[in-house]
Amino acid sequence: MSFAETFKALSDPVRRDILTYLKNGRLSAGEIGSHFDMTGATISYHLGILKKAGLVFESREKNYIYYELNTSVVEEVMLWLSELKGEKDHAEKE
Repeated sequence: MSFAETFKALSDPVRRDILTYLKNGRLSAGEIGSHFDMTGATISYHLGILKKAGLVFESREKNYIYYELNTSVVEEVMLWLSELKGEKDHAEKE
């Protein structure tokens, strides 16, 4: 994962919406697509960018592909942003 890929992925509102849907648990590509008025190919394009950035995991079960939020990358970005902002680690505050 590079921050450039992560921020590119996060720059699009559709991809941010996909991540929001995934925070409640894994979804199939079809379930994700049902929330948008766009083609399956367009949804696949957005999912590919999220996957390349490491923000989602993909797993296959029978004829379905499921996507799940990769919280470790999200946490890494949040940690970097909090450090950039000047916030200290919780342990250092005590």
